[in-house]
Parts: sequence; C-alpha cells; structure tokens
Amino acid sequence: MINYVEVIGLIAATCTTASFVPQVYKAWKHKSTKDISLSMYIVFIIGTILWFFYGIYHESLAIILANGITAILAFLVIFLKLRHK
Repeated sequence: MINYVEVIGLIAATCTTASFVPQVYKAWKHKSTKDISLSMYIVFIIGTILWFFYGIYHESLAIILANGITAILAFLVIFLKLRHK
C-alpha cells in the first residue's frame, strides 16, 4: 500500500534538495564563493545533520534522504568556500 504522506515528503525532499545543486555547480564552475556566507552554511549543515538523525529516529525516508543529500551538498559549498578563499 502506498503511503501518500511519505510520497509527498519525498517530492518535497527532492525539490528542496535539488535547489542546492545550482549553487554547488556555480561555485564549482566559477571557482568563486565570495558572496556565500560561511557562517550561514555552517549553521545550515549542523541543522541538516540533526534533521538527518531525527529522520532516522522516526524512520522517515523523506527526511533521511533530503537531509543526508542536502548536508553533502552544503558540505561541498563549504569546501569550495574554504578552497577558493
């Protein structure tokens, strides 16, 4: 049986996670992150990691995937920010 609430969560997770891809791509391609706030991304990655563990606790695939992948993307932005200082 399909859990429609989880499907909605997976669609939402896809949208919010995909929104980070252009930022990572632009930072990677242009090797410039001067307009990106390092402190914002550090706080954001902490939040996504905490949401990831919250998702594990509640066994929510949508929360686990969205925050796991988003944390990786945010980490890439932080890495590029530090690398291209």
